[in-house]
Amino acid sequence: MTSPHLDALSTRHRMIDGEIASELRRPLPDSVRLARLKREKLRLKDAIVRGD
Repeated sequence: MTSPHLDALSTRHRMIDGEIASELRRPLPDSVRLARLKREKLRLKDAIVRGD
C-alpha cells in the first residue's frame, strides 16, 4: 500500500528522469544541471526506498 507522499515522490522521480533525458538530447547539455538533477533523483530514490 502506498501513501500519497510516496506517490508524489515517485511522480517527481519520473519527472526528473524526463528532464535528464531532455537535457541529454540538447546539442550542448548543461553538465551542472545534469549533476543537480541526478543528485535530486538519487535523493528521491533513497526517500522512496526508506518509505519517507
